[in-house]
Amino acid sequence: MTLEISSALVKELRQKTGAGMMNCKKALQETNGNFEEAIKTLRQKGLASADKKVLRRASEGLVNSYIHTGGKIGVLVEVNCETDFVARREEFQELVKNIAMQIAASPEVIYISTDDIPQEIFIAEKEIELKKDDLTNKPIEIKEKIILGRVEKTLKTLSLLNQPFIRDLNITVEELIKEKISLFGENIKIKRFTRYILGN
Repeated sequence: MTLEISSALVKELRQKTGAGMMNCKKALQETNGNFEEAIKTLRQKGLASADKKVLRRASEGLVNSYIHTGGKIGVLVEVNCETDFVARREEFQELVKNIAMQIAASPEVIYISTDDIPQEIFIAEKEIELKKDDLTNKPIEIKEKIILGRVEKTLKTLSLLNQPFIRDLNITVEELIKEKISLFGENIKIKRFTRYILGN
């Protein structure tokens, strides 16, 4: 017997995830009405289909700005999608605005992805970790693993895609983008951004 799901619950799940009404209803039925499990199910399915779309060319989109309260921090960001139709959608515009706010709220972020970080920074961070006293008596293999783990953690703080999303700390910006790729059926990419700080 199929579990009867209220339309209010389906609507709430749709607002939370951006997935289609039928997908939301199906996810709730599959998880016996468990809201959190339904979110996980939709994310897993969304991320799987989104991964196939990330290779497609995205040359439409929006440039948007965000000025933080008090006018001391400003952000310009370009986010690309595949068609003008998606670029005009309210959900896409909201996504671009949220990304601009994320950049304003993440002062350490310099790069879009860890892939964009120059090799020199990786080497410099490795050198810093090598000189730390707490690693002195550790065996070489263990020392190497610890150093790589620490460097990776540091580099993630510089990457926008690795940041917890300010409006939902359970997902990263990368997972947010993949959710929207699944929602729109198009590739979405953060192309570039500039952060302005008053006096700098």
